[in-house]
Amino acid sequence: MTSGRAVFLDSRRSVGIVGVCLVAVLASATLLAQEPPRPAAAPAPAVPGAQGPGQAPQFTPADVAADRRITFRVFAPRAQAVRLAAGDIPGMTPAIGAMTKAENGVWEVTVGPVPPGAYRYNFNIDGVATIDPRRSAISESNANVWSLVVVPGNDLFDTKNVPRGAVAAVTYWSSALGTFRRMHVYTPPGYELGGGKYPVFYLLHGAGDCDDSWSSVGRAGFILDNLIAAGKAKPMVVVMPAGHTPRATGSVVGTSATQDFVGDFTRDVMPYVESHYRVRTERANTAIAGLSMGGQQTLAVAIPRLGRFAYIGVYSSGLISAFPELSGRGRGAAPAPPAAPAAAPTPAPAAAPAAAPPAAPAAAPAAAPPSGRGAQGPPAQTAAEWEKANAATLDDAKLKKDLKLLWFATGKDDFLLTTTKATLEVLKKHGFEPVYRETAGGHTWMNWRDYLVEFAPQLFQGK
Repeated sequence: MTSGRAVFLDSRRSVGIVGVCLVAVLASATLLAQEPPRPAAAPAPAVPGAQGPGQAPQFTPADVAADRRITFRVFAPRAQAVRLAAGDIPGMTPAIGAMTKAENGVWEVTVGPVPPGAYRYNFNIDGVATIDPRRSAISESNANVWSLVVVPGNDLFDTKNVPRGAVAAVTYWSSALGTFRRMHVYTPPGYELGGGKYPVFYLLHGAGDCDDSWSSVGRAGFILDNLIAAGKAKPMVVVMPAGHTPRATGSVVGTSATQDFVGDFTRDVMPYVESHYRVRTERANTAIAGLSMGGQQTLAVAIPRLGRFAYIGVYSSGLISAFPELSGRGRGAAPAPPAAPAAAPTPAPAAAPAAAPPAAPAAAPAAAPPSGRGAQGPPAQTAAEWEKANAATLDDAKLKKDLKLLWFATGKDDFLLTTTKATLEVLKKHGFEPVYRETAGGHTWMNWRDYLVEFAPQLFQGK
C-alpha cells in the first residue's frame, strides 16, 4: 500500500508540473507574436584588397628595400591620425613619421635610406602607442616593448650562414635584493656539445633598456657569432644582466641604485654564472663593459675589484653626475628624465568637422639616465668622493700592471661626451692609460653596436 500511494502522489505532481510548463510556453508564444520582426544585421563594409568582408587586406608591414629604405604599414581603418615613432632612425621627426591612409585602411610611410642595423619602432594611433600587430620581432626596453626591424648590409650585424651560438633568458634568485631577477646569457657555437671552459664577458645595458636589449636591438648574439666565425674574436660566454633594481630610491645613477646593482652583481650574478656555466674565473679571462648607465655601473663594479677584471669597456659614459661643474654646458651632465607622452586628445563634439590631432608619440628610448643630483634619495658620488672611496685600487701599481685593456668610446654628438673626457682625466691622474675612441654620432644603438664590434675582438687574446 505504501508503494502504490507513492506512485499516485508522484503522478499528481507530474501532471501539475506539465501544466505549469504549458502555461509558460503559451505565454512566451503570445509575447513573441506581439514583438515586431528584427531587421537583419547590416553586412560588414567591404575593404579593398581584403579576402572577405571586414577582413584586413594583405600587405607587408615593414618592407626593407634594397636601397635600405623602409616602408612601414599598419591597418587602422577607423583611425584619424597615425604616426611612426622610431628614435634611432636618423633625422626622424614627428612630421617625417606622419603616415598616409590608403583607401583600404592601411596607413603607410617610407623613411631612409638608413644605415644597416636594428631599429625599434611603434605606431602612434590617435594618441595611443601601439606595437606592430603584423610582426613578431620585438625588443624590450626598461618600461616598454617595441617592434623591431632589421636592415641588412653590415657584415657583422647580419644574420649569416655561420655556426650559431644561443641566447637564453635565465631567471635566478637575488639574495641581495630579495626577489627573482632575469639575465640573458649568450653561449658560443659548440658550447652545447660539452667540454672545456670559456672566458666570460659581462655586458651591461643603459638606463632606457633592460637585460633583453643587448640581444635584441643590440644584435649581440649575431655580432659574436660573426666575429667568432671570422676568427676575429675568441669564443666566450657573454652575460647580460638586468641593470635596474626594484628597491633603489632617487636617480638610476645615484648611490642607492648603484649600490643595489653592485650587490646583486657580485653576490648573485657572478656566483650564478660561475656555478651554472663552464666559465673560467681567472682575472685574465674576465671582462666587463657597459653603455651609458651600464658604463657607470661597470666602473662601480670593476674599479673597486680590479683584481677580478682584466678588460674594462665604457661606452658613451663615465662617472655620470660626478662632475656638477659640467651642468649646463649642453653635454656632460646627465639630462632630466624624459617627459611622459601626452595623453590622447579629448574627442571633438559630434558637430565638429574634424578631431583634434593626436599627441606626439614618445621617442624610442636612448638609454639616457636622469640626473642624479637633487633627486630624492642619495645622489651620485662626486668625482672627489669616488676617488677617495676607491683610493686603494686607483693607486695600486700592481693591479694596473695586469689590467690588459681599459677602453672608452663616445660619439662627438653624445650628451655625455664631456663626462667621458672628465672621467678619462681622473683615471689618468691615477696612472691609468685608457684607450679612447671618439666617434661620429650620438647616444644611440648605432654607436653601441659598433663599439661592441670593436671591443670584443680585443678580449682574451693574451697567451
